[in-house]
Amino acid sequence: MLTVSVKWQKELFPKVEIDTSQPPYVFKCQLHGLTGVPPERQKIMVKGGLLKDDANWATLGVKEGQKLMMMGTADEIVKTPEKGPVFMEDLPEEEQMVAVGHTAGLFNLGNTCYMNSTVQCLHSVPELKSALVSYPSQKSSDLDHTSHMLTAATRELFNELDKSVKPVAPMQFWMVLRKKYPQFGQLHNGVYMQQDAEECWTQLLYTLSQSLGSPSFSENPDTIKALFGIELVSRVHCQESGEESSETESVYSLKCHISQEVNHLHEGLKHGLKSELEKASPCLGRSAIYLKESRINALPRYLTVQFVRFFWKRESNQKAKILRKVDYPLQLDVYDFCSDGLCKKLEAPRQILRDEEGKKAGLKAKEKTSGSKDNDVKMTDVQRPSNESGESSKPTSKEDKKSHLTGIYDLVAVLTHKGRSADSGHYVAWVKQESGKWIEFDDDNPVPQREEDITKLSGGGDWHMAYICMYKARTVPM
Repeated sequence: MLTVSVKWQKELFPKVEIDTSQPPYVFKCQLHGLTGVPPERQKIMVKGGLLKDDANWATLGVKEGQKLMMMGTADEIVKTPEKGPVFMEDLPEEEQMVAVGHTAGLFNLGNTCYMNSTVQCLHSVPELKSALVSYPSQKSSDLDHTSHMLTAATRELFNELDKSVKPVAPMQFWMVLRKKYPQFGQLHNGVYMQQDAEECWTQLLYTLSQSLGSPSFSENPDTIKALFGIELVSRVHCQESGEESSETESVYSLKCHISQEVNHLHEGLKHGLKSELEKASPCLGRSAIYLKESRINALPRYLTVQFVRFFWKRESNQKAKILRKVDYPLQLDVYDFCSDGLCKKLEAPRQILRDEEGKKAGLKAKEKTSGSKDNDVKMTDVQRPSNESGESSKPTSKEDKKSHLTGIYDLVAVLTHKGRSADSGHYVAWVKQESGKWIEFDDDNPVPQREEDITKLSGGGDWHMAYICMYKARTVPM
């Protein structure tokens, strides 16, 4: 790590750090934050000429305390538009972004699109941002240092994205992510390698669950579980010996398994809830095949679905990709995958939702029969607290206490992958804004998109295809 000063126009920026393990493009991103001059416009004088994005610091001879000269024009401040009607489609792309909602992209720091797309999807969850805002700057005694640093870096990055309309360089977040999970710092020929976005997503949620669930910090230790956790109850049966057992587990995503029979997400989820495993049988005294069939026993506010598109190919010794087209809906109903107990608890909220939709469609809501004992039982069921209402944990606010899950979810984010291998190619985030508009976040280049084009990211070729879908629960007050 070197410390230099940078002279730009009439300004001098002292003590600017250079991480010589990173390419010069990362240094330029830092200077963009200080001066407002985009990296592509920066002309920095070094030994031998201008500093190139991919140059090797070791050959440049930059010394500790050296003064570097930079030339370049900063971005202009967006002027207030003149009065008069202007249609959205007539605005420049950047102004369209401001009108739609969240605008800031993330600079690619060298094969970090997997990280950028993960951050953009999770940044769209307002309840997660609210939980991070109250996260303390000082580490608690029951939490390891790197988990605390990564959580604090996530909070700061989300805050930067909210305040900026220009691309943000996620330097601090990236450095802490690599420190916490060294696999994301793998190098090949001196360049950071592409990584699996699903692994980044899972590891980040796990860290946040540890930090936000720390007893010394959180009033609700199950914040992440309430937002993303799915409780599965499974029946494990051995046909050969007749043995049967049940088990419960918590996961952060449902798996959509892809085979020749799978053409739609619903079919892939059905396959994903069934699996075969080999383990020791006490009755037979040897290994045997068991069938594991799972059902959803508690639902989250945000349901994550992973399309299992990558598998290990022994011949080439790498992760290969399944390109098969698998359609997914804008609205997902998971009622058919729920346990009997959860289905019963969802009935009353679902009926209320149907009545509300009927009213909106100009239909008369179903009349309640005052003497219906069945209806009274359903209402009692859904009013029970915590997981009795079909949620995976205690609600996090007063508003949550009045709302109940229906098992119906709306698509709010899609993380896509373009390419043939998980360790190469390109990841992009497609995120729905509070305005209802969609934005494609391709690193530092956010572009408005039409909703009808989002479901076309279903695969079947070399174009972007859905790898992770995030759905938001549709709730009703009761």
